[in-house]
Amino acid sequence: MKVLMFGWEFPPHITGGLGTASYGLTKGLLKHDVEMIFVVPKAYGDEDQRAVRIVDASDIPVNYKQKNIQEFWNKLTYLEIGSNIRPYIDPEDFAQIHEDVKHSIKEKEHLILGEKYSFSGKYGNNLMEEVARYAMVGASIASQYDFDIIHAHDWLTYMAGIAAKEVSGKPLVVHMHATEYDRAGEDNINTEVFGIEQKGMKEADRVITVSNLTRDIVIKYYDIPAEKVQTVHNAIEPANKTNFEVQRSVKEKVVTFLGRLTFQKGPEYFVEAAKLILDKDENVRFVMAGNGDMFESLIKRVAELKIASKFHFTGFLKGDDVDKMFLLSDVFVMPSVSEPFGLVPLEAMRSNVPVVISKQSGVAEVLKNAIKIDFWDVEGMADAIYGLLHYESLAKMFIKNGVEEVDNLKWEHAALQVKEVYQRVLALKEK
Repeated sequence: MKVLMFGWEFPPHITGGLGTASYGLTKGLLKHDVEMIFVVPKAYGDEDQRAVRIVDASDIPVNYKQKNIQEFWNKLTYLEIGSNIRPYIDPEDFAQIHEDVKHSIKEKEHLILGEKYSFSGKYGNNLMEEVARYAMVGASIASQYDFDIIHAHDWLTYMAGIAAKEVSGKPLVVHMHATEYDRAGEDNINTEVFGIEQKGMKEADRVITVSNLTRDIVIKYYDIPAEKVQTVHNAIEPANKTNFEVQRSVKEKVVTFLGRLTFQKGPEYFVEAAKLILDKDENVRFVMAGNGDMFESLIKRVAELKIASKFHFTGFLKGDDVDKMFLLSDVFVMPSVSEPFGLVPLEAMRSNVPVVISKQSGVAEVLKNAIKIDFWDVEGMADAIYGLLHYESLAKMFIKNGVEEVDNLKWEHAALQVKEVYQRVLALKEK
């Protein structure tokens, strides 16, 4: 079986969980004899290609005179090229967003339909333009490569998946890693992104969601038939055996938040819980590792609560810096308001760190050895953190059982479920 897979990022060049999950899934699929052609907007040459063949969309010319590609372009006009949207992840681009800047399709059409296009592979102001061009590349690739099924990861690649399906006639599976409801909240939905998400799922032959929480959102808000949507929970890569030398320069216990500083992740609740804990015990330090549109307001709130001397903002961390941060941590907290899955708690548990997670997260569906609280229950969160910091036997129990639990959450198990989805879709196609 050969899969044409569209993603927006691939390790080591990632800005969040999407690239990490895509990488883990491809490695798992390889163990089940699935070949993959993985297309990214921009490849850097240092991607791990042991499991997949990486195709750089920037290297693919689009034959815009080809009839089926022209036909697809004519159907793409509802995309407003250059419009400003809330980026999916990359926090470094938040400050670059300008309000009410719109460009017409005609003004950008020559850029989209040119022979080649240099993708940034980022999440900035030209994101919609890149999504549209990526769709045209999808159509071009589908006419050149041999494959059995198409798999598109998240809304950024759904139009490419649809284009590939129209050109090739091959079935399409779309993977929903996070919905616009998760990212923006019900009152701040970006209608363009919502429209692409809905169209991608309606055009797909099957939809994979990363949790039952996400599945319910897809069925309820996007009007996707329940029988078309299947949950396949994410997994985690085996522990990295690299031995880091980390010098701990503080005597206090360390509690860590690691994620985007946005509405979805609930960082403000972490700050309020920190205040409650410090009122009882001053020998604790809190680390907020991440960046995003709430960065300044969180700094201001920490100052108002007079806990700045015990609170540290590190900015965005990735790679080895994340692993080093876990080695310095005594407790990890993920208080997400709406989390489709949440890979970071698994990474923390793998690193011998006990975790506190919100019940409003997909990962709560699979984890037994984590303390679960409602994101809004600041007192409950503070009590859970305090207990793990002050009752050594409790922390040791969660650490021991947690490591054993995440060791069994393997990508090869998730990949087998995905392969079974492929097989069912292909079987239906043959009837």
